[in-house]
Amino acid sequence: EVQLVESGGGLVQPGGSLRLSCVASGFTLADYSIGWFRQAPGKEREGVSCSSSSGGSAYYADSVKGRFTISRDNAKNTVYLQMNNLDAEDTAVYYCAADPSSISAYYHCTGFYDMDYWGKGTPVTVSS
Repeated sequence: EVQLVESGGGLVQPGGSLRLSCVASGFTLADYSIGWFRQAPGKEREGVSCSSSSGGSAYYADSVKGRFTISRDNAKNTVYLQMNNLDAEDTAVYYCAADPSSISAYYHCTGFYDMDYWGKGTPVTVSS
């Protein structure tokens, strides 16, 4: 059974940092494109950062460039999202996703090509 389980969310003050983790099971993460998405209350889901299994540059939404970093540890079958200098606009539920397609990360994150597998999400609240 394919599973993605996120952790690491919580309450953080503006300017603070969090690292989200996503542990994959039931498949080999190295063979999959991965991504982090978020959905804030009353807003549509947004692709935050994606990384293709074929390599190449990762995609970052303009709102997080320079602050967030996506990475993967294939030995641990785990994806990370390092989030720095957080602000209230980053408050959302963050979802990890994976897909066997090796297309450009841009297409996964911008919604042209959907991800096959999704976690249940971890909430992040940025507030003083």
